[in-house]
Amino acid sequence: MASALLMDLYELTMVDAYLLEGLHDEAAFSLFVRTLPARRNFLLACGLEDALAWLESLRFSPEELAWLESLRRFSPRLLDWLEHFRFTGDVHAVPEGTPVFGEEPLLELIAPLPEAQLVETYLINQVHLQTLAASKAARVVEAARGRPVVDFGVRRMHGVDAGLKVARAAYAAGVSATSNLLAGQRYGIPVAGTMAHSYIQAHGDELAAFRAYVRRFPETTLLVDTYDTLEGVRKVVALARELGPDFQVRAVRLDSGDLVSLAHSARWLLDAAGLERVQIFASGGLDEDEVARLLAHHAPIDGFGVGTAMGVSADVPALDMAYKLVEYAGHGRLKLSTGKVLLPGRKQVFREEEDGVARRDVLARHGEVLPGRPLLRQVMHAGRRLEDASPPLEAIRAHAREELERLPLEVRQLEPVRPPYPVEVSPGLLAERAQVVAELREELHAP
Repeated sequence: MASALLMDLYELTMVDAYLLEGLHDEAAFSLFVRTLPARRNFLLACGLEDALAWLESLRFSPEELAWLESLRRFSPRLLDWLEHFRFTGDVHAVPEGTPVFGEEPLLELIAPLPEAQLVETYLINQVHLQTLAASKAARVVEAARGRPVVDFGVRRMHGVDAGLKVARAAYAAGVSATSNLLAGQRYGIPVAGTMAHSYIQAHGDELAAFRAYVRRFPETTLLVDTYDTLEGVRKVVALARELGPDFQVRAVRLDSGDLVSLAHSARWLLDAAGLERVQIFASGGLDEDEVARLLAHHAPIDGFGVGTAMGVSADVPALDMAYKLVEYAGHGRLKLSTGKVLLPGRKQVFREEEDGVARRDVLARHGEVLPGRPLLRQVMHAGRRLEDASPPLEAIRAHAREELERLPLEVRQLEPVRPPYPVEVSPGLLAERAQVVAELREELHAP
């Protein structure tokens, strides 16, 4: 679990000031993405489990408190408060694996103001990373049209935590397996892998390398592009003839070159040798657009290994995610900053569906009852997770699959949908915003 010090300095300075002023009434903060990136028709919520686990366990160790004291920035009042800190608030959130859109809360946290302020950085960090990753992976899975996708990205992800959390998020979004053994062990994700070019190079002779590898791993996937891809496929055919009924190789892997042409030629060579059951697996700089292009050209590829582009969400490396105060001491709070308009008060999102297909979302006040399915549900009370707040990863994956299938087909596609999926604001929430704005302007212009 991450250190309690994984936070920005200003959280502690504000809490110090809150304690001095006696500002400890109940506050509500909303975590949301302001607008969707240009090439995202939806986002897939993820990361809630880590957020809730951290809130439950958040404690400041003696070593951390001593270091904070050594900075000579903070009052004894704050340091004593941190020494006895326990999160006591409530959390409402959309379940992991739920598609969400701009301005819709992924979670809302209700707690005494100092507590709610303190946890900002970690919540954004975890929910941002995993929502970003799940959203990218869902696009790759959609492009693959039911063919398995394996996560190959850990070696180029941005650190160890990302390597684990991205693998989890990708699996939740529909990726079939990961090459990351630690993620497999920690989360129960199926693991998969082939071989590296270095194994072939170490033997000098490609056929000898294949022969040695299948002796140890008979049902493996053989990497055939170390020297000449089609010559590599011919050596697989030669090995099949040599081994006869003992040949159990499941697939060949193409990792470079013109994958459309090579896949067609490899398929012809394998089929001509009676190896119709041997599949073709492709990797090498793939993303959802390249996967879609390969299949649009009818490349006979049975599965994909996708690494860096999916692992770091290369085309959209960040979301405009915010954690904002929307209510304090029972009164709505908002901002009037240009380009960063905020809706006051706690929220609920209603998803209206026709014949099992989502047609629009309505962003409403908490407590409103409107047509449609409410998306936010309570997952934590008084600092403790509720019984059903942490479903198994397989259940999250099943939920994501069901929820994605409920989206209109055009929203699931890779290209930007025009017009975008509609998210409307309820008349009740608009009226509350107008009232808060009027009160704020009156206060600003008071003598």
